[in-house]
Amino acid sequence: MPSKLVPGVEPPAAAGDAGRDMAETWFVFRNGDLLVRDGDDPIPPRSASADLPAEGDAHYLGAIGGAGCFAIALTRDATAPDGHAFAGLRALFIRMPRETWHAAGRALQILEWDRTHRFCGACATPTVAVPGERAKKCPACALTAYPRVAPAIIVLVHRGDEAILARGPRTPASFLSTLAGFVEPGESLEETLAREVEEEVGVRVKNARYFGSQPWPFPHSLMVGFFAEHDDGEPRPDGVELDVARWFRFDALPVIPPRISIARQLIDAWVASRTGGPPLP
Repeated sequence: MPSKLVPGVEPPAAAGDAGRDMAETWFVFRNGDLLVRDGDDPIPPRSASADLPAEGDAHYLGAIGGAGCFAIALTRDATAPDGHAFAGLRALFIRMPRETWHAAGRALQILEWDRTHRFCGACATPTVAVPGERAKKCPACALTAYPRVAPAIIVLVHRGDEAILARGPRTPASFLSTLAGFVEPGESLEETLAREVEEEVGVRVKNARYFGSQPWPFPHSLMVGFFAEHDDGEPRPDGVELDVARWFRFDALPVIPPRISIARQLIDAWVASRTGGPPLP
């Protein structure tokens, strides 16, 4: 498995421009799609061709295995060089190694933040980069903008040998998953969990317990995973966010999300707890 990305904002001073020449990975995007090598192993290129028409500056992301990583956006009419193609991150979700995919998600979010914060949101003055920080500052009114992260809960609601799995109209029809929703201003994660479950499926829950988290670049989320016990009510999809929601036994599951996702990790941990594995948190 590839090493994790060690985040950074600026290349090491000793590397200078030479650090870019030795970059192990370039995350090159066009209209939100990532440039990858053709074939069964869709990895990003190890260098960025000077012939590719860039839109804006390259962004240093950090290092993987000691080698620098950079992100850059191309113009909308850019074409892929020979042996490469552009692909959406959702399509690459189950084809790319976990750590590489997460680094690509980080790259995409930074590029999108850069694109949407070229001007001050308060006075429209062009912004400037803040040295040593992932931030942009307005030279006129001093408003500082950092990359946005939107927290969202994702929860497996269970009672004994059953758990609620659901699907919305925008979810791929091939699988069902756990429940999720964005945190509203002024809410705790636990309050969001209770509200989202009741709004989406009409069920009340109790004993919410934290499981883990996962960054999710659609568009800039942090998925915070929980287990919660069923308290009252039977699942009824709201018809807006969800059109399917019902109980499934641990030994009679439908098709579920791929293993890289935190939804699958929640489901796998619950199934293990029903079949002699570690108990849930």
